[in-house]
Amino acid sequence: MERRLAALLMADVVGYSRLMEEDESGTLAALTERRASILVPTVIAHGGRVVKLMGDGMLIEFGSAINAVAAAVDVQRKMAAANALALGKQRIDLRIGINLGDVIGQGTDVFGEGVNIAARLEALADPGGICVSGKIHDEVRNKVACQFEDMGEQKLKNISTPVRAFRLMDADPPQSSPAQQPRTLRSSHTPPSLAVLPFTNMSSDLEQRYFSDGLTEDIITELARFRDLHVIARNSSFRYRGGDIDIVRVGRELGVQYILEGSVRRLGDRIRITAQLVETSSGNHLWAERFDRNQDEIFAVQDQVIRTIVGTLIGRLKAVGVERALRKPPASLEAYECVLRADALPFDNLEPETEAVKLYERAIELDPHYGRAYGLLANLYLNRWSRDLEGDDEKLSEAFELSRTAVALDPTDPICQLALGWAHLYRQSFDLSGHHFRKAHELAPNKPVALTGLGFLHHALGKPAEAIGFFIEARVVDPYFEPTWYWPQLGCFYFSDHKFDEAIANLSRSPQMPYWVEAYRSACYALMGKPELARECASNVLRKAPNFSSIRFVAKEGFQSQTDEQLLLEGLSKAGLPE
Repeated sequence: MERRLAALLMADVVGYSRLMEEDESGTLAALTERRASILVPTVIAHGGRVVKLMGDGMLIEFGSAINAVAAAVDVQRKMAAANALALGKQRIDLRIGINLGDVIGQGTDVFGEGVNIAARLEALADPGGICVSGKIHDEVRNKVACQFEDMGEQKLKNISTPVRAFRLMDADPPQSSPAQQPRTLRSSHTPPSLAVLPFTNMSSDLEQRYFSDGLTEDIITELARFRDLHVIARNSSFRYRGGDIDIVRVGRELGVQYILEGSVRRLGDRIRITAQLVETSSGNHLWAERFDRNQDEIFAVQDQVIRTIVGTLIGRLKAVGVERALRKPPASLEAYECVLRADALPFDNLEPETEAVKLYERAIELDPHYGRAYGLLANLYLNRWSRDLEGDDEKLSEAFELSRTAVALDPTDPICQLALGWAHLYRQSFDLSGHHFRKAHELAPNKPVALTGLGFLHHALGKPAEAIGFFIEARVVDPYFEPTWYWPQLGCFYFSDHKFDEAIANLSRSPQMPYWVEAYRSACYALMGKPELARECASNVLRKAPNFSSIRFVAKEGFQSQTDEQLLLEGLSKAGLPE
């Protein structure tokens, strides 16, 4: 458990029970659409984290009171605009309460009196309105373009001490930076939306779960290539592993119209796969099938599942679209299993990384034409090169050749395209890097790592605001996309954008604090005129990387702009780190 101070936003639908009684399916559809198109993207764009969805409510956590208020105002404006275009029975009004308080973090959830006060304040808000605590008011007054009406001390249910409350009176729309405006993801025609839940491992061997997970992820990846279908990314759908799943609730929480679920059982050289497609608003089954195959037919089963789902949801498939969407399968099931085993390893230290290298190499040995295995091995070599401060470029050269081979073998696999994009980026071939990153995004528009790749590229090109925008969009596509490097890397982008407060806030969210995060933190504090904190971070850098060199470190950041290089070098030098 972890204690922290947070700005907490609680939102609830006004008259939800009445709306459900009058038109259950219409209300669910409207709320699902508003969550997907307004609530979640707006919250993420303002730096918030969706803690949980609760029926008709949402709990959001922010690291900044100003961001929480700005997000609330933005949400209510967009909801009002959407209501103006909707029929009366489809109108969705929110009440919002915001509080600043101490919380206890447990996993992804938060608890404490701070949360309870936010919930009570939400009940005090007018339909379409916002009510904030005195603590929030004190933090944001004169800093946001809004006025507040003092509601006095309020006695709140189950809260022993009265809480000062303020009603927020909206004023001029706040000006948002480009990073706060996620680019339009979809046209006015909303495509069918789908989540693929992790297929259940029905085999007696529990270690076979890697196989069912890998099969699920492959289906997600292939379906994500269809631009006429919006597919929720793996990080979001895999939260619903195991137990009895309420399809209607899952659909409401993920904001999707359809759920694909299934199971995998291996018996000797036979594989049984079941799959069913369910409509979330009604729970009705649209399609169900069972496949009994020899293990060497697994890829044909995947293709058949994909064709059926897309055909069911979109109406009909164009032959060219199917051919493009189906990746080139490996020739060997054993090679495929090696890749799945490697992907399932936790890359939190060098030991599992070394094991993954062996598995990818074994996959290539078993199937020399398996493009994805080359691409994934290239990624591991690139990671090793980026951490190496000795100036040895051998791994970079090896990764470059591996990634070129990967794309030559399977140009339709986004993993292969991303690997070559990264290799070109580290070699500072920016045009070629951009070509392959954009190709990966074209092949898998709903894959968040394709967007973050474009973010890294724009940072190297000296366009940090655009880099931030791509990172924010990645979490719009997948609100639960949060690899360990996401927040600290976002902090690096803010550093290059000369926004050192935001940089520190994001860098400090790193769960492991590797030396490169401490290096950026030291540079931030030095340039902010906080030498003691800068020296403390610099000391951590040298403890974790005794051979640290500012010049070699900055060189591996791969900046095209000398201005960006000089900014980082200046900060590191002021922090006392060696050249």
